[in-house]
Amino acid sequence: MPNEVRSLNEECGVFGVWGAENANYLTYLGLHSLQHRGQEGAGIVANDRQKLRAYRNLGLLTQVFSKPEYLNALVGDTAIGHVRYSTAGENKIENVQPLLFDFTDSQIALAHNGNLTNAITLKKELEEKGHIFKSSSDSEVLVHLIKVSNAPTLHEKIVEALNKIQGGFAYLLMTKNEMIVALDSHGFRPLSIGQLDNGAYVVASETCALDAVGAKLVHNVQPGELITINDEGMKVDTWTTDTTLAICSMEFIYFARPDSDILGVNVHSARKRMGANLAKEYPAPGDIVVGVPNSSLSAASGYAEASGLPYEMGLIKNQYMGREFIQPTKELREKSVRQKLAAVKGVVNGKRVILVDDSIVRGTTCAYIVQLLKDAGATEVHLRIASPRFMHPCFYGIDIQEKSELIAAHKSIPEMNQMFGSDSLEFLSEDGLIDAIGLDSDAPYSGLDMSYFNGDYPTYLYDYESKK
Repeated sequence: MPNEVRSLNEECGVFGVWGAENANYLTYLGLHSLQHRGQEGAGIVANDRQKLRAYRNLGLLTQVFSKPEYLNALVGDTAIGHVRYSTAGENKIENVQPLLFDFTDSQIALAHNGNLTNAITLKKELEEKGHIFKSSSDSEVLVHLIKVSNAPTLHEKIVEALNKIQGGFAYLLMTKNEMIVALDSHGFRPLSIGQLDNGAYVVASETCALDAVGAKLVHNVQPGELITINDEGMKVDTWTTDTTLAICSMEFIYFARPDSDILGVNVHSARKRMGANLAKEYPAPGDIVVGVPNSSLSAASGYAEASGLPYEMGLIKNQYMGREFIQPTKELREKSVRQKLAAVKGVVNGKRVILVDDSIVRGTTCAYIVQLLKDAGATEVHLRIASPRFMHPCFYGIDIQEKSELIAAHKSIPEMNQMFGSDSLEFLSEDGLIDAIGLDSDAPYSGLDMSYFNGDYPTYLYDYESKK
């Protein structure tokens, strides 16, 4: 399996507006709310009187649009945008989205969140037929498949192309006449549609971005849906009816912003219930409950409430640091943690601390945080993780595709506890997680993708089958 596979995998944010003045600024605001989903690159494509114009670059949104003229040039009442997740390698502008394709007879812009599991095979087939790819991202495959289709209409070409690709995808496509939204048959990635007061449509990876521009939620995109938005309104169709909901459980655990709702479930409330269930399953002898900022604070407050212990701010985060999970190397991740967290001595000194974290993936930061608390005077640190053990790689859109990266895949709980220097270590059960999220779908695991924890992948993995 070539090394490039790893770099194709990305957790991203997509945003689009159809039919609003200042679509470029609304898209900028929406992407700003999705910045937590990707910090490697950003871009916007605007539709100016049926001519598509793009600007994209590497860096944070504010760095990419550091000069007003970059955004001001993207005039029009329709736009789509993208923020890209940092992956190891392939950090180059060709992979920054939205991708804009200029054909002799048309233009298509594409923004994609997810990862295709048969992209390498499809790419090879297309290259053998003479296709030239501009990027090493898997996102480009869809447009090539659309162009080779002999179906009579663009809509039918897209349906044919979508039926050839596998894996996780939330697509936002724009032509001069319409915006097209497509979600994979399992709905691995979240996608929502809202409306502004003037009737304009807004599409976003998370509802927090709808809130940011004042849009009201009108539709949660469902698995297999193909939605067309144009001047006549919104038309909901399907590209397949063979669907089974399996939304990424890590969206609820870690990725999504707490103020977002995913399929009607508020993320903060779900995380609080994860903490509460964890307290019931694995109480610990402690004086205070401390969460690892920021993604674990909701779970920690839930744990504290359920256990009747005070919830304290024992760790402070430097808010100007990015997520260490998103740093490309182990050394950089560890360095960023040292810059990122500080223990509050006046809170933890002389106390038995129950430390709640949302997940352990690589485990690079746990020992450091436990030591930080003990150096600040904590007498005991009991580590409680508000998700099950992350033991299997993800192939649908998170940058972890090697089992060797996952500490829980090759260390037992007692071994991890010893490595971290914690006084005890426990993880939330799978049932505890499913109950906390509470989707209540009649699909397996109530509609969640739990493969990270149990290896039960909802789909055949095609190019990645050997890497399970």
